[in-house]
Amino acid sequence: MKLLVLNGPNLNFLGIREPEIYGKETLDDLRHMVEDYCAERDVEVEFYQSNHEGDLVDAIQQAYGRIDGIVFNPAAYTHTSVALGDALKAVAIPTVEVHISDVTTREDFRQISYVRPACIATVMGLGFAGYLKAVDLLLEKSRSNEK
Repeated sequence: MKLLVLNGPNLNFLGIREPEIYGKETLDDLRHMVEDYCAERDVEVEFYQSNHEGDLVDAIQQAYGRIDGIVFNPAAYTHTSVALGDALKAVAIPTVEVHISDVTTREDFRQISYVRPACIATVMGLGFAGYLKAVDLLLEKSRSNEK
């Protein structure tokens, strides 16, 4: 199985940006944690982060035909990007939406997700561990499809 871990805007500033919400660990810390977790499960993983909506759309489209699942933290684009939701629908790759914080307890505008309808699940409020939960959900989905 091959996964793409896709991160949206400002996640390159993890560890700096609002550590009381997002923690003090960095995007590199997250990447290493997920790589180690995937290696233990014989899963290949690629990482990509961008602050640009079109770059994220391109990454989703480039995953078509070569990636089995996407772990996606669209960050602020969650609440604004029809384009990202449409890209996920177009490629039809099983995707889990991930948020480090529990967005249901935050500002009103964060209650809307334009990517969620294209995802098989949403994980939020678990910090970096949410990415590992997303990997597990995609592995379960893959195993159930094999039966």
